[in-house]
Amino acid sequence: MTVPTHAASRASGRLSAPTDAAQQAPTRASLISARISLGRVFAGESANYFLLTGVTLFMVVFGLVMVLSSSSVDSHSNGDSFFARFLNQGLYALIGVPIMLLASRIPASFWKWAAWPALLGASALQLLVIATPLGSDNGTGYNQNWLKIGPVVFQPSEAIKIAMILWMGMFIARKQDRLAQWKYGLLPVVLVMTVAIGLVLAGGDLGTTSIMVAIVLGALFFAGIPLRQLLTTGVIAVGAALLFAVTRANRMERILGFLHPSAADPMSTGWQIEQSNFALAHGSLIGVGLGNSESKWNWLPAASTDFIFSIIGEELGLLGGIVVLLLFILLAICFIRIMNATTDPFARVVTGAVMVWLVGQGLVNIGVVLGLLPVLGVPLPLISAGGTALISSLFAIGVVLSFTRTSSTSLTGEPREGALR
Repeated sequence: MTVPTHAASRASGRLSAPTDAAQQAPTRASLISARISLGRVFAGESANYFLLTGVTLFMVVFGLVMVLSSSSVDSHSNGDSFFARFLNQGLYALIGVPIMLLASRIPASFWKWAAWPALLGASALQLLVIATPLGSDNGTGYNQNWLKIGPVVFQPSEAIKIAMILWMGMFIARKQDRLAQWKYGLLPVVLVMTVAIGLVLAGGDLGTTSIMVAIVLGALFFAGIPLRQLLTTGVIAVGAALLFAVTRANRMERILGFLHPSAADPMSTGWQIEQSNFALAHGSLIGVGLGNSESKWNWLPAASTDFIFSIIGEELGLLGGIVVLLLFILLAICFIRIMNATTDPFARVVTGAVMVWLVGQGLVNIGVVLGLLPVLGVPLPLISAGGTALISSLFAIGVVLSFTRTSSTSLTGEPREGALR
């Protein structure tokens, strides 16, 4: 007996429907499983974790936009495409963000163990910069602060910053009960940090050295070093910095140009600050619009690095500059919240030192652009172009994020006051 065609079609439809559903079931199951797994990864994270991560990622994206705008002309003038520096910075961001997230998953106790190896390794790299032909000024003509190994060029001084912070956190945590005695607390820290900072200073980078000194003083402050010892150390550090500043003619020119702007040669020492002022004045309240800067047309040197804030002020106006300041204030609030969430001295010192580094360097950069400080040559953290600086900043933030995962319990296993037992 022959089955009618339409009946066979209905039968075929009834049979194929379960088959299609069976084929789609594994796909839906895998998607649901991936979503559940991703949810479990971040399920136990605190509000501080998400707040700091969100602010950091926003600043990185904002920085990429401004690097694209500020570097396009300069990239083309150097024989590359308009997008060359932006794509390079984007690559560093794609490397740095996963490093930050990976560092945030590492147990916080690991960083104590890694303090000495990190400091020795970073110092060895910096020694290669100042003592071997591998050291380079990266075309600046001033500071020898880069290590060039084949096509790879990076700044070991950025690694030293992180290593210094970890070492100070580890040492201070171990000597917590004897910090008031200067020969057990202050003296060892100053001796070890002087060696690390001296390696960077030997390359002639006074700007980076100044930030490193600020990091040390910040770590000592959050460690609870007696104020008299801290002030004495600060005065000696400032005196040494001033003494070093007068040893090079170009540094003296910058200082004199800062003290007497009207006397600075507008075609030499005063050129960069003068062009920066023009850019900020041109931006007025709301700016000339994203991408419409005139100063980036080879008028303002270092438009995408040390003076990117000038381009932000020109294109986004005073309001854009205020937004950047608010971002750094919000970043500081994130660090302070994390410090308040733990009683572990290691976590507190490391978090405080990272805050002094990133927020302090940001304020120094903005102060230079506004003419409130002499030109030091430090980038705007998370925003300026610069691969090593971006990756090191993200890595440091990742270390701080790892503390948010143990905020209710100290790294020694003691519950924080008020936490559930």
